[in-house]
Amino acid sequence: MRRVVVTGMGIWSCIGRNKVEVTESLRLGRSGIGYDEARKVYGFRSPLTGIVETPDLKALLHRRLRTGMSQEAQYAFMAAREAFEQACIEEQYLLDNEVGILFGNDSTALPTVEMHEMMLEKHDTALLGSGLIFQSMNSTVNMNLSTIFHLRGINFSVSAACASGSHSIGLGAMFIRQGLQDMVLVGGAQEVNPYAMAAFDALGTFSARLDAPTQASRPFDTGRDGLVPSGGAAALVLEEYEHAVNRGATILAEVCGYGFSSNGGGISQPSSEGSYIAMERALADAQMSVGDIDYVNAHATSTKQGDEEEAVALTRLFGGTRTWVSSTKSMTGHECWMAGASEAVYSILMMQNGFVAPNINLEEVDPAAVSLRLAATMVETPVRTVLSNSFGFGGTNSAIVLRRDCGL
Repeated sequence: MRRVVVTGMGIWSCIGRNKVEVTESLRLGRSGIGYDEARKVYGFRSPLTGIVETPDLKALLHRRLRTGMSQEAQYAFMAAREAFEQACIEEQYLLDNEVGILFGNDSTALPTVEMHEMMLEKHDTALLGSGLIFQSMNSTVNMNLSTIFHLRGINFSVSAACASGSHSIGLGAMFIRQGLQDMVLVGGAQEVNPYAMAAFDALGTFSARLDAPTQASRPFDTGRDGLVPSGGAAALVLEEYEHAVNRGATILAEVCGYGFSSNGGGISQPSSEGSYIAMERALADAQMSVGDIDYVNAHATSTKQGDEEEAVALTRLFGGTRTWVSSTKSMTGHECWMAGASEAVYSILMMQNGFVAPNINLEEVDPAAVSLRLAATMVETPVRTVLSNSFGFGGTNSAIVLRRDCGL
């Protein structure tokens, strides 16, 4: 079986616009959550969100290329640009070699709303222009990035709710393992405009701790009252090990295991059994045992039932062990379609810098999680292996095992 390694990473999130800023935020336990007045005016029950800066692409891309880019495609471009730069992949390499792209994305609401409003006002489809169609398709990230970076390998979007980014990593690794690709750009992207989140707000799943936005996301805490939506983009360059060595690339980590499952129950019902199966499969795929895992980056979004179900599954595997557990969503909020990819990036940054990021706002641990070694504050410790969980609506589950010290 061919081995799969990570040779480049990029991130654009509410806790930083690049890896340096994000590493500092993770170490300090710095939240990126704030109050969005526009959401309150629009009619949201909860106007809390991750505050993600809009990138200025005018100096980086020709207007013709920017026209078809949705909000999440803009974020993804910045993340992919950083990832390729770290991997030492320049334009000529992309022109001369086949590189694939698999990106997680499961909505693109803003351009659809804009088209509708324009039609209500003008009643003339000729005025919509060509850009909006490319912005409004679910594959908007793939089609834009493949065009900008001249990517000619595998090319499709992974739409699997909040597990989309994680599944993109697992699938990218599978294509490389099977010899179908030598290099694949993988990741996830999430729009943050209010239109993308209004229906979620209607479900009453968002935290209403409006007086203290940075304390609103509280994974595994008994006082949690809902998640905080967020977004941005994350990208990773996956590469076959020998291919990376032959071109002199710096290897950041190895993708050792990918596990998946489907709950087969209610469309919004989390499942400890489904979570457990995904984690077990990831460990088996990596040929590792529970004792090999130094850190678990939990999916835990700060919802009552979701955190509890995952805690039950985690306790079956890691209860009473030395394995550290935390949810970076305590700082970022729930980055939805990008979360699995961004949390892989966060985990590798922890590996590189020797620490476990804190599960901030953890004051009273949920009874279901008391047997877990939760990191309420930052922990300075070597991190060699990580299990990262991502679960989503429809019962989709994904787990990834990453390893740093692997004899590379």
